[in-house]
Amino acid sequence: MGERSAGNPQAAFDVEGTGDVARSRCWDTRRRKGETTGNPNFDPNRRASPRPYLREADGAISLAHSPPRRHRLCQNEVVADLKQRGPSVEQISRIGMDTSKHFFQLHGVNAAEKVVLRKKLRRKEMVAFFKALAPTVIGIEACGASHHWARILRSFGHEVKLIAPQLVKPYVKRGKNDTADAEALCEAMSRPTMRFVPVKTAEQQAALMMVALRDRLIRNRTQLSNAIRGYAAEFGFTAARGMAHIDPLLDRIQADENVPVLARELFAAQAEEYAQLQAQIAEVDAKLMAWHKADECSRRLAKIPGVGPIGAALLMMKTPAPEMFRSGRQFAAWIGLTPKDHSTAGKVRLGVITRAGDEALRSVLVVGATAVVQQVRRGGRGSPWIVDLLKRKPPKLAAVALANKMARIAWKLMVTGNSYAAKSAPAALMGAA
Repeated sequence: MGERSAGNPQAAFDVEGTGDVARSRCWDTRRRKGETTGNPNFDPNRRASPRPYLREADGAISLAHSPPRRHRLCQNEVVADLKQRGPSVEQISRIGMDTSKHFFQLHGVNAAEKVVLRKKLRRKEMVAFFKALAPTVIGIEACGASHHWARILRSFGHEVKLIAPQLVKPYVKRGKNDTADAEALCEAMSRPTMRFVPVKTAEQQAALMMVALRDRLIRNRTQLSNAIRGYAAEFGFTAARGMAHIDPLLDRIQADENVPVLARELFAAQAEEYAQLQAQIAEVDAKLMAWHKADECSRRLAKIPGVGPIGAALLMMKTPAPEMFRSGRQFAAWIGLTPKDHSTAGKVRLGVITRAGDEALRSVLVVGATAVVQQVRRGGRGSPWIVDLLKRKPPKLAAVALANKMARIAWKLMVTGNSYAAKSAPAALMGAA
C-alpha cells in the first residue's frame, strides 16, 4: 500500500487540500444553479462531509478523509449541460423521420455516419424544427399523409425522399418502435440502389381521390344489389345477372300484393338507396371522363384495345413517372403482371404472377384483356399472337399475358409520346371491332 501511495501521488490526497478542492467544486456547481443567491441558509464555508479512508504516511497508517466522487459532485451540472446542448444543424447530412398522427420521431446522422440527432416532436414542433433547420435530405416512409409532409418540407428547401414500407422493413434491427423505424429509414435512404417514390402534387392526389371514391361507390352498389337479390329470393323473386335487372326486380316486388306490407316498405327503402348510389356513380363517372378528355396522353392510351377511357385514366393517375422504369417489362413487373421467380441452381421455376403494385390498376388491365380474349374466342378479329396463345393456354392465362403486353405498350406510348398504331407495333394487338 505504501509503494502504491508513493508511486501515485493521486492515490492519497491531503485532507485540507482535498477539502478545498471539493468545496470549490461544490461552490462552483451550486453557484451555477443559483443556490448561492437568495438563500439565507446557504453557508459558503460549510464543507461537504468527507468520507474516511486509510492513508499511509511515514510508515504509519492513519484515518483520513476523501472527497465525494466527481461524478456525484457535478452530476447536476453535467445533466443540465446535456439538456441545453444540442446537435449542430451544420453536422446533419440526412434525417430519417417516422411519421404518425401526432408524434414524429427523428434520427439524423452526419457525414461520418455518426448519430447526431434523436428527437421526438409533436406536429407543430416538427414543422417549426424543419423550418429553422438548414436544407438537408429527409427520408419518409411512403404511407398516409407522407406526400403532404413531403410538399411542406420541400417548401422549406429540404430534399425529401419517400421509401416504400416493404423496402424499409429489412433495415429494422430489432423490435418495432418509432425510434427503430426512424433509424431504419435513415439507413435505407443511404443505399445507392434504393428505389424512391415520387412525391405527388395536390392535383394528382385529388384525381386519385376521385378514383378511390368511384371504387367505393361501386363496391357499395354491388353489396346492396346482392342483399336485394337475397331478400327477394326469400319471397320467390329472382332476376338474371347484371345491374340492369335490379330495377325491374324491385318493380315486380312492389306490384305483388302477396308480399307483406313491411317487406315492400323495406324494399322501397333499398330501392331509394340503390337509386342514390347510381346517381352518385354517374356523377363521378362524368368527372372522370372530363379529366380523361382534358389529358392528351390519356386520350392516346385509350386507343389501345382493352384499355378504354377508365384504364387510360388510371394508368395516368397511378403511374408515378414512366421515365423511372428502364423498360416496359419493368413497368409490367411494377404493376404485378409478371410471374413470380423462384429459380435456384440454374433451374428456372416460374409461378403465378406476383400481384405486386396497385391492385385496381392491375384488375382494370386484366378485365380489359379478358374482354379482348372473349371477343377473339367468339370469332372476332385478333392478332395471330393471341389466336396462337389461346390454342396452347387457358383463356385466363392468355388474358393475363395480354394484360402484360398492354402494360408494356402503354409504357412505350407514355415515354415516347407516340400514338398507338397496330401496324407499327410487332406482336401488338390488331384491334377489336
